[in-house]
Amino acid sequence: RCDQRVRPVTVRAMAMATTTGGAARARMRMTTGAARASSRSPARVVVVRASAKPRALVSVSDKRAMTDLAKGLVDLGYDIVSTGGSAKAIEAAGVAVTSVDAVTGFPEMLDGRVKTLHPGVHGGILAKREDASHMAAIAKHNIDTIDVVCVNLYPFRETVSAGGDFAQCVENIDIGGPAMIRAAAKNHPHVYVVVDPDDYGKLVEHLKSKPSAADDLKFKKMLAWKAFQHCASYDSVVSEYLWSQIGEGAPAPELSVPMTLTAALRYGENPHQPAAVYADGSLAEAAGEGVARSIQHHGKEMSYNNYLDADAAYGCACDYPTSDPTCVIVKHTNPCGIASASGASGDLLEAYRMAVRADPISAFGGIVAFNCTVDADMAREIREFRSPTDGETRMFYEIVIAPSYTPEGLEVLKGKSKTLRILETKPRQGATKSLRQVGGGWLEQASDTLVPEDITFEPVSDVKPTAEQLEALKFAWRAVKHVKSNAITVATTGRLLGMGSGQPNRVNSVRIALEKAGDEAQGAVLASDAFFPFAWGDSVEIACQAGVKAIAHPGGSMRDQDAIDVCNKYGVALVTTGHRHFRH
Repeated sequence: RCDQRVRPVTVRAMAMATTTGGAARARMRMTTGAARASSRSPARVVVVRASAKPRALVSVSDKRAMTDLAKGLVDLGYDIVSTGGSAKAIEAAGVAVTSVDAVTGFPEMLDGRVKTLHPGVHGGILAKREDASHMAAIAKHNIDTIDVVCVNLYPFRETVSAGGDFAQCVENIDIGGPAMIRAAAKNHPHVYVVVDPDDYGKLVEHLKSKPSAADDLKFKKMLAWKAFQHCASYDSVVSEYLWSQIGEGAPAPELSVPMTLTAALRYGENPHQPAAVYADGSLAEAAGEGVARSIQHHGKEMSYNNYLDADAAYGCACDYPTSDPTCVIVKHTNPCGIASASGASGDLLEAYRMAVRADPISAFGGIVAFNCTVDADMAREIREFRSPTDGETRMFYEIVIAPSYTPEGLEVLKGKSKTLRILETKPRQGATKSLRQVGGGWLEQASDTLVPEDITFEPVSDVKPTAEQLEALKFAWRAVKHVKSNAITVATTGRLLGMGSGQPNRVNSVRIALEKAGDEAQGAVLASDAFFPFAWGDSVEIACQAGVKAIAHPGGSMRDQDAIDVCNKYGVALVTTGHRHFRH
């Protein structure tokens, strides 16, 4: 349809022969010469299709639903152009398809590295239909427009994750695919670009609906955004891999992290803050581990704070060896109860009870995490155990999280509450990096993966810790790593008795931890996340006077000798770890 501003046009028919069948396709076009265009009344081109059909280029690595898309487009009057394996699969499904070399006049080259990098493809994608010079240029070279581009990329991420060598990984870096995707996305007013198999059906239904121009453009813009993001995420993974090969552990000069929306949350830390949760698509997280990838078996939808608390609880639980089944209870990201089977004569049910008793008030409404399978007996204990504060009220929890559940255990646990969130996720393995946002930037660091097995507990006092005390110190030191600084834990073998967290000064954290431990502090051990800046009349002496019999701290203070002297006075064993565990 032409408006009155369009200059006189000539109509010409162009016959284009395909190299596969030699059949001519007549295309009626109204074109106007660029030389006759004036600056006052610029020439416009309107493509009038007579017997010609719109064209879709389909070239995908992930072939899910590809043939259904091809059939749907053919039913809507599209011709299908395709490459390699995609073309073979479409043809095998009984759908007419033109190979891309019939469009370009060149065969695939260089073991498939060059297939679509040709003006016959990119000219058809990039031509602006309303631009006279564009349309004249492609007409001059017998190039037809391409109206749909359906492309996804070589499985680079999968190749790296499967352990491919460097040559294999590099060979799976897609070149032609991103070029077509970006071209189509740039020219989205005229071209539909689809990179996600989940969008194939949406595209077909959209075309069937005969949308208004405004709705059509909105849909194309959404597809274009998704296409550019698809390429950006892909390039991020390629960049991450290449830097891992050459960076020698140094921070990358530039960094991007691909993320996929998992869910829009009801709100953030507070109701007035919008929030969402994303899955990390980087190679470092390829194993799909961690709370963001959890399976939720039951309960209300997760909130922002739920994710933070569940991550804190599960991270702490998974720090304990699987050979010693452990229960961790967290409130506001701080562990308020921890107990291992080793501290309960091998009885995990009793270890759970011990974790609750460490601070039953804080445990109520908290998150319960395990580093082992939850079976029916454990599920019944969680469901029925009464609060130690009154012996009557059933303990209430927001979340239970574990690496697995027995079928019966899962059903029993579901019976506790309709709202109880039951999460299952694989523990995260190995060293990872963490990112944290600050105003105007991000902080990157290696995650704190140090565990007692990695370090030496060095006795520095006259009294040396007994074997039992040393095991208790290791338990306390493993726990203090997960408590917000300034952090203090008081423990006995396999059991947290009390903790002090988040205080601006260490002595107050010591007082809180000892208060939580109560009379059980007599004969217990204490661990500090950082050195003691003062000892006499301060943290160390207060702990000794409360009956603590062994203390662990990193050491490194100019007053370390004071801490040693205090411990020697009270006959307390003091060990240094040489490693700090700040947690902010």
